[in-house]
Amino acid sequence: MMKANLIKRSAVLAVCAGMTLTFGCSSSAGKESSSSASQAESSAAEQVEKTPTPDIDGYNLLWSDEFDGPTLDDSIWSYDPHEPGWTNNELQEYTTSDVNVFTRDGKLILKAIKTSTEDGKDYYTSGKIKSQNKKDFMYGKVVASAKVPEGQGLWPAIWMMPTDESYYGQWPKCGEIDIMEVLGSDVKTAYTTIHYGEPHGEQQGTWNLTSGSYADSFHEYSVEWEPGEIRYYIDNNLTLTVNDWFTAVSGEEEKPYPAPFNQNFFVQMNLAVGGSWPGDPDETTDFDKAEFEIDYVRVYQKDSYDTNVKKPEKQFREPLEDGNYIYNGNFAEAEDLNDDVDWKFLLFNGGVGEAEIRDNMIVISSTDAGTEEYSVQLVQPELPMKKGSKYRVTFDAKADEDRNIIVCVSAPTAGWIRYLPDTTQAITTEMQTYTFEFEMTEKDDNNGRLEFNMGKYGETATVYITNVRVEEIE
Repeated sequence: MMKANLIKRSAVLAVCAGMTLTFGCSSSAGKESSSSASQAESSAAEQVEKTPTPDIDGYNLLWSDEFDGPTLDDSIWSYDPHEPGWTNNELQEYTTSDVNVFTRDGKLILKAIKTSTEDGKDYYTSGKIKSQNKKDFMYGKVVASAKVPEGQGLWPAIWMMPTDESYYGQWPKCGEIDIMEVLGSDVKTAYTTIHYGEPHGEQQGTWNLTSGSYADSFHEYSVEWEPGEIRYYIDNNLTLTVNDWFTAVSGEEEKPYPAPFNQNFFVQMNLAVGGSWPGDPDETTDFDKAEFEIDYVRVYQKDSYDTNVKKPEKQFREPLEDGNYIYNGNFAEAEDLNDDVDWKFLLFNGGVGEAEIRDNMIVISSTDAGTEEYSVQLVQPELPMKKGSKYRVTFDAKADEDRNIIVCVSAPTAGWIRYLPDTTQAITTEMQTYTFEFEMTEKDDNNGRLEFNMGKYGETATVYITNVRVEEIE
């Protein structure tokens, strides 16, 4: 599961390697009005007392915006207007209008608005701002508090791109740091992602709320970006740690690590409408409430960073004594299906269900198949996939009624390509053994992922799976 390739524009450079960097601190500059007089007068009446910015041990405040002013602070931010369809098949036009970007009660508001064209077709405008060429920096801790809108087709994001996108090459070679993304159709799940490389590589973390949603209240999203490691947090919960990335031009050697994340980046925020990942709005989407609210953005830096870092060597999982790379394949252990060890059960995009290990089987029952094949999903990651090797996947399965499931071996950290293509398998009420073989033709990957996908097609019959194996064959 992943969004389509993002193609963004930028410009200016700072590259450092093989030395220790020392940074100074600067405070936020004063705020100036750039809106119409009527908007300024209205916003001034709502202006709130300036919020003090808290200290963080080990860091100095580099810059921040608490959005306490009557208008957007143009010493920090610039509008980033774009026509509809600029990227990801999104529907919105990003404007410079103060109906799409404004401050209110100490918050920045990015608002999506639905109108119509002269011929009656739906037309959407929204807001996107960026700190490019005003508050660019290399390495640090970014902390932002935000409340997202709920609604099909709404897609808020806080993310970072390099100031000079062309230095290592256009996306994804240039790198991208996504601090937060939430789909308006699934506001219990937030995503943190890093993009890099050619071919496109990515690593993603998620944080699922067990109560409430990211649309109910403000939540804090942060990233700690260091020369050899990037760590993401949501409400101080670690969601993803990344220290293995690369970039290269096709046909050439990889650039020295830690490229591409050793150059100036900038912060940007937007509220997209529609697109390849969230899908388009529908009749349930309430545009009166389509507001992405940001309480603050704070950027900190340490006094210095050691840039003398080396790329870690890949560690490949060892098979069990019988040659099986799947751990707990016979479900003898009633393990935690919510952690990141061995098996994990996942729900996305409207999928509703539960999984339980019993009688040496995993039993997956669902009441809503959701809108995507992966809406109801059982996975086991960290499978060693080595170029030139052949593999066999086998498992036993049945269901309470005849139905289909989809099996694949994916590459979550290599652009979600498929080593074993998505394969629809019909299963019956009788337990049977199913076998698939494939040859690994891509570069070595220590994080292949076996997936059983049971969503999208309205089939909710309970599925029983056991005796799962992935083994290397001659």
